[in-house]
Amino acid sequence: MRLNPRALLRGMPFRARLTAAFSVLFLLAGAALLAFVVLLARYGTAQQVEGIEITKGDVPSGGGFSAVVGGPTAPDGPFRPPVTPRDDFAMVRQIDQTVQAVQDTALRQMVLWSAVGLLVMALLAGLLGRWLAGRALGPVAAMTEATRRISEQNLHQRLALTGPDDELHRLADTFDTMLDRLEKSFESQRRFVANASHELRTPLAVQRTSLEVGLADPLPDGLADVREDLLTANREAERLINALLLLARSDRGLEETETVDLSAAARLVAAELAPQAESEQVDVEVTADRKLTVLGDPVLLRHLLTNLVRNAIQYNHPGGRVRVLIDGRTLTVANTGPPVPADRLPDLFEPFRRLAQDRIGTTGHGLGLAIVRSIAEAHGTEATAEPGRPGGLAVTVRFP
Repeated sequence: MRLNPRALLRGMPFRARLTAAFSVLFLLAGAALLAFVVLLARYGTAQQVEGIEITKGDVPSGGGFSAVVGGPTAPDGPFRPPVTPRDDFAMVRQIDQTVQAVQDTALRQMVLWSAVGLLVMALLAGLLGRWLAGRALGPVAAMTEATRRISEQNLHQRLALTGPDDELHRLADTFDTMLDRLEKSFESQRRFVANASHELRTPLAVQRTSLEVGLADPLPDGLADVREDLLTANREAERLINALLLLARSDRGLEETETVDLSAAARLVAAELAPQAESEQVDVEVTADRKLTVLGDPVLLRHLLTNLVRNAIQYNHPGGRVRVLIDGRTLTVANTGPPVPADRLPDLFEPFRRLAQDRIGTTGHGLGLAIVRSIAEAHGTEATAEPGRPGGLAVTVRFP
């Protein structure tokens, strides 16, 4: 059976692959450094030796060297050529100095080129190590990017990392298992809210009909006020249930989308809420520099505008103003209500969370801005709020 090195490498665990890669990298770097130093040191030494001259002279009187060379042998012993006092010779002292000079030169060249080679190879090793680390950590970056894309609107997505069963693969499987549990939890919560709301709507409708029929005019003294109180409580309960249904629907995300003219929808919502604004003595103004079209759910976007404008009217003061501004692809609804502490702004977007008594009012359940945030997230954006000057609140939604 023929082994495929590439397939064998892919089958290795991540730790083994990283260890082998760094080992091979440093082995190649060391071999290249050694070859680099040896070649350059030899080249530098040869250049220096070529500049060294060996001096020659005559044998001084009374001493010298006899030269023994290969030649014919005499019958009574080796042949010894005569020594003449004028023979050329290489002086011993000069030879010693030459050898020492060569050694010193070789040492200096070795140190010099070793330092140069070490710096060059260190730079190359750093670049190669950076590239190798990027390749090795590529799956981690992919998992990070996939995790950022996953939110409560798309919990069905998974990392689904492929490759050998190593540490990274087990980490990705752990994330996928956690997402499974989160998806089941969110889906169970949404089903509970939707089912409970549907189940409560029927008895409330029956209760309202019974009140209207059973307590029809004419009524004894005192029962007319009781009937109105009961009908008011019934209508408040229905509004709460409808808000819970809307919140559950927006949490599920968008099933179908179409192009919505948000400018026209804002003017229509302002006209529908005009009676409430008149009774609260609040002036509502809609300003749009141009037509704003958004791809989304028309019903949910209509509820987003309704909740924003209704909250701005409700949490206001007599003679106040509500301004709906559409600038580019940004929707801003601001009012002139009571001051809102900046550190309490995140609480406004939580379900059933309201501020002090001056923002509770006679109606409302604390779901208005929670629904706005849920609808905005379903459309791929977010709703932000900031305190107005000198009071009130400005809620902004920037559509992609």
